[in-house]
Amino acid sequence: MYTIRQRIGPLLMKMQKRYGKLEETGELTEKEIIRAERNSGVISNRVREIQMQNYLRKKEQKEQRERDLREGLQLYKAGKSEEALVKFESVLGSKPSATEAAVACYNVACCYSKLNQVKAGLSALEDAMEAGYEDFKRIRTDPDLANLRTSEEFDTLLKKYDESFINENAINAIKSLFGFGKN
Repeated sequence: MYTIRQRIGPLLMKMQKRYGKLEETGELTEKEIIRAERNSGVISNRVREIQMQNYLRKKEQKEQRERDLREGLQLYKAGKSEEALVKFESVLGSKPSATEAAVACYNVACCYSKLNQVKAGLSALEDAMEAGYEDFKRIRTDPDLANLRTSEEFDTLLKKYDESFINENAINAIKSLFGFGKN
């Protein structure tokens, strides 16, 4: 209204209907209900109910991921690598947090290593490091990953993610500058 009153000359206005009442008699989806009420500025009990259902569903999924992770670890410790692998993969299939994904991928890599599937194990180990797994000392010493460490690709994979704090080439260059290492 302010623009209409203050404007001198022609004024172009474009009116757009934004998620108001729909002429169709079909049911609205949850997203459409929430969007319509958010745009109207009123939050009804129906929207609160939808939000509570979504919250409870996400909470249940998180609890299920935690159960699957615990059960997978128990199965793995019992020597049942294939069954543990199924549990860890189900964790990865349910939109885990970054920490959950890193731990699950690491354990998937351990399972594949035990099953002597080196390519799959290296892929899972790379996924774990991509998700944020950073215990490189454990990766280098874990007996469960022994089969993966025999692969030629293991060292290149580790170097890709674990850059040592002090670069060996830089140390050698400094030594040569000051005459260390010469006979």
